[in-house]
Amino acid sequence: MIPIYTTTVEVSGGREGAARSSDGLLDLPLGLPAELGGPGGKTNPEQLFAAGYGACFESAVRLVAREAGLEVGDLSIAATVQLLKAEDSMDFALSVELAGNSSTLSDSELAGVLAQAHAICPYSNATRGNIDVRLTPAV
Repeated sequence: MIPIYTTTVEVSGGREGAARSSDGLLDLPLGLPAELGGPGGKTNPEQLFAAGYGACFESAVRLVAREAGLEVGDLSIAATVQLLKAEDSMDFALSVELAGNSSTLSDSELAGVLAQAHAICPYSNATRGNIDVRLTPAV
């Protein structure tokens, strides 16, 4: 494979620091959500992962649908990311649910397109076998 796009984001201060892309377009303070004992009010890594995965996955859904001659109409992907912790250790993991919603596809058509998109999406390929990812047509 050949690179078609490269980006760099520098993070300092971890979960309570900042993230800035090399082109300056992304420049965000990071903070612990209230659910993790922080003050909340700032972006966190799970939100950034959900945004990236959701955007990439929606593009893959559109590509698959276009190749199949299907019109997706108004399409959205709700990417839900959970941070998980083992009860008896310091092991952490993520899980993801990608819920698709299309104004024109039936649930069965959408389910098929979601499955095919999951096979080609770079985020899906990067996480396959590492985290639990569920695909659901939104109801």
